[in-house]
Amino acid sequence: MAAIKRAKFSGRPLKVSILGIDQRQLFGQRGAFLKEIELEFPVKIVARGDEIQIYGEKEPSHKVKELFNDIIQHLASGGSISEQTLQYAMKMVNGNDDSKPSLDDDRILLTNRRIAIRPRSNGQKKYIDAIYSSDLVFSIGPAGTGKTYIAVACAVRFLKERRIDRIVLVRPAVETDEKLGFLPGDMKEKIDPYLRPLYDALYDMLPRGQVDRNIETGIIEIAPLAFMRGRTLNNSFIILDEAQNTTVRQMKMFLTRLGMNSKTVVTGDITQIDLPEKSMSGLLGARSILDNISGIDFVYLSERDVVRHPLVQEIIIAYDKWEKKEDEEK
Repeated sequence: MAAIKRAKFSGRPLKVSILGIDQRQLFGQRGAFLKEIELEFPVKIVARGDEIQIYGEKEPSHKVKELFNDIIQHLASGGSISEQTLQYAMKMVNGNDDSKPSLDDDRILLTNRRIAIRPRSNGQKKYIDAIYSSDLVFSIGPAGTGKTYIAVACAVRFLKERRIDRIVLVRPAVETDEKLGFLPGDMKEKIDPYLRPLYDALYDMLPRGQVDRNIETGIIEIAPLAFMRGRTLNNSFIILDEAQNTTVRQMKMFLTRLGMNSKTVVTGDITQIDLPEKSMSGLLGARSILDNISGIDFVYLSERDVVRHPLVQEIIIAYDKWEKKEDEEK
């Protein structure tokens, strides 16, 4: 077996210069990133001084060379490499889409920890492209696909670039199957638990003091859906999160708040509707009512776009199979 492997990786290698690059970042702890790449591609990677040598068949070797060039360009521009970044980069190099982005394309912004927020799948890239090109975007997909996080990141970027004057983040205050009962405190204390995911995203992207000041001055508004009635939102980036839990009437009310020079993103997971009857969902209604209107984009994400723990993808697939089986038996 060892002789076969040596024969396979014989011949002249492809070479990539790593002069001036921090090899600890490039290779990972104890060469972990190199091992990941070798598991993904049938190649052998050898580091010699200021260059990398790639042994293997022509096609995978050229893919790995492209991968390293992309990573090196990313590091040279001040970026960093993590396990998730590497997985994303390998996925892009392995893809069949000729328009696939490099690591430094489509960077939305940097988090407080200097980690770049960017699409990590082709589905997420289509989502971001839709946000930039359309005034109303619906993002429908399972948990963990970045629907809310990407929308908030785009909103923060638009605010920083002064394309808009304010960000409006909205959620329906609907309980899941777990009944919470009476919540003590003033109005803000009552609704904050429903809006916490939006706060978490903002605090990840902006300094906490800046977020709090912007909320106090109205530059950032986080509110339950019921507070939107009767308003017109101009020069705003508006996000309706968890939209599967709106009713058809609530969805119509919300969508008609859109004012001049504003952009709206609606996110939701139609497999997690907490309304008494799923047919009441405003997100399901919007999908059938608005699907053919020019200027409105519907983006569908799937388990392939999950960017949380790898088990989340497996959990989604398992539940999808179970639900299909339950429907067939009814």
